[in-house]
Amino acid sequence: MAAAGRVLEPPPRIKVLEALGSIADGRVTLLDDRRARVESSMGDRTYTVYVDVERGEAYSDDNGTRLRGYVGYPIIAVLMLRGLLPYDERIARALAGLPWKELNERYKRYAVVESLVKRRAEERGVGAAEIDRFVSLVMGRLSALRLRFVEPPQ
Repeated sequence: MAAAGRVLEPPPRIKVLEALGSIADGRVTLLDDRRARVESSMGDRTYTVYVDVERGEAYSDDNGTRLRGYVGYPIIAVLMLRGLLPYDERIARALAGLPWKELNERYKRYAVVESLVKRRAEERGVGAAEIDRFVSLVMGRLSALRLRFVEPPQ
């Protein structure tokens, strides 16, 4: 479980793609300049997200952030929509409609899911090399933010 004040680790690369998919699917709702809600790909959960980049603070109650201590896809999606991380509409559209939770649970390995997702994107006109370049760009910018896990202020 992520300890309060601990710097969140970089996420698995696939979480950048999952963030793009959540935006393309219209599952991210910005509530104000620091708070948002993100609906899961199956529609069975809604994640609470808080991000204050100036203070270097972030919170999300998704499993990746809360339990595994990395920056989860809900935080990445919010940062993209706020213009604090790069966003690519073309790649996002190629990732729309994917059942992320189902894929992650069925294959249990992010590398396998990433391969399947890239194949789907290629069918929609976006090549794997383009996706890899974009993910690397986002991962670099995300690492530079050094966000600490905090409980969101009430």
